[in-house]
Amino acid sequence: MTRIVIAEDSAILREGLAQLIAERGHDVVAAVGNADDMLGAVREFAPDVVVVDIRMPPTFTDEGLVAAVSLRRSHPEVGVLVFSQWVETRYATELLAGNAEGVGYLLKDRVADIAEFDAALQRVAARGTALDPEVVRQLMGSRGTSALDRLSPREREVLALMAEGHSNLSLARQLSITERSVEKHVSAIFTKLDLAPSQAHHRRVLAVLTYLDS
Repeated sequence: MTRIVIAEDSAILREGLAQLIAERGHDVVAAVGNADDMLGAVREFAPDVVVVDIRMPPTFTDEGLVAAVSLRRSHPEVGVLVFSQWVETRYATELLAGNAEGVGYLLKDRVADIAEFDAALQRVAARGTALDPEVVRQLMGSRGTSALDRLSPREREVLALMAEGHSNLSLARQLSITERSVEKHVSAIFTKLDLAPSQAHHRRVLAVLTYLDS
């Protein structure tokens, strides 16, 4: 059972989200309304994942995302799923820097149903990534693309879907190709981005970070 802390300033959204998550079999150990209480709940309950909004008291600007970045530094074992109406590229890039394992960023008005949200939540809990395509687009729009010039259009498409958190099987279904073809594209991406096999680093995560940082 996944242990969840929810940080959402709207009481109605907070309670509704907690109920929906609990109905999916997860354990909502705390549901709080501000960033400070979120950090306190993490220290007290040691959750698997924190679901956090960006704009929270007192200024309703970026408190939630700043706290999420701080949480990644102090508790890297805790997954972070940002769930907001807004894309904040500055802190989103910082949130994904170094190691994107266990990070998600979804936009509230683009989540079609609770099953989609639950799948993203489970992916983050399993140390995967879950990024809304619009978040990826805006992050890419804020940066150059020189590091990706060696990739073919199809390889860039594959890498963009990897950044959203898709597995090879999911990629094959999205692109209507075989899983073997996906594996060849992923291998080519690793080669062209100079990502040699390593025991210390996850090449898939490094490829996504290159995509977001380049």
